[in-house]
Amino acid sequence: MKQIQRKQSGFTLVEIAIVLVIIGLLLGGVLKGQSMIDNAKVKSYTQEFSSVSTMLYAYQDKYKSLPGDDANVALHLGGLATGATAGAATTGDGSYDTGNWVGLTVAPAAANESSLYWQHVRLAGLANGSVILGDANNATGGILGITSVSSVNRVTSPANTSGTFVTCSSGITGRLATILDIAMDDGIGNSGNMFGSPEAAGPIVAAVASAVYTPAATFTVCQTF
Repeated sequence: MKQIQRKQSGFTLVEIAIVLVIIGLLLGGVLKGQSMIDNAKVKSYTQEFSSVSTMLYAYQDKYKSLPGDDANVALHLGGLATGATAGAATTGDGSYDTGNWVGLTVAPAAANESSLYWQHVRLAGLANGSVILGDANNATGGILGITSVSSVNRVTSPANTSGTFVTCSSGITGRLATILDIAMDDGIGNSGNMFGSPEAAGPIVAAVASAVYTPAATFTVCQTF
């Protein structure tokens, strides 16, 4: 009786090559998509940093005072505005020397000029958002805020940093922080006018030394201007 021989089937080299090409295209699409998402986030961060200083100077140009440090804010913005109550020595002195850049309380606090910044620029029509809130968020849900370089409530800036004010943004991954710093400064986390400090448990509040960006860590990134 004649036995029927069965042929073993398998992938040909052409079929394997086609599969590898498809896998390559899929991986390329995923990486390209991730790159586009990262670029969009960095673009938003860049715009946010720029907008904080732009709003400050626009307010200063119109009212001859800083938003949040305006000694005549009720006259300028009406009864809804909260004025700083830090005393004549610091209110209206042209700096953010009270409170904390993250806005210690949800509502704008009279003893927190950094939180009053957000209320004042919103009442002045320079920013969107609720005037009963004294904080703001960045593109990825972190906190965005401002203080003065002379304030103790900030990340310690590198020795070669210059500027009067500092804008900080929290919850930024080291990978995105590097791209952001390259776009706006020198790309190094502990050098230049943009710098960062790794977060152990949320936004860096007190003076903490800046550090080189590491991709896996999360940073509070600050920029002086």
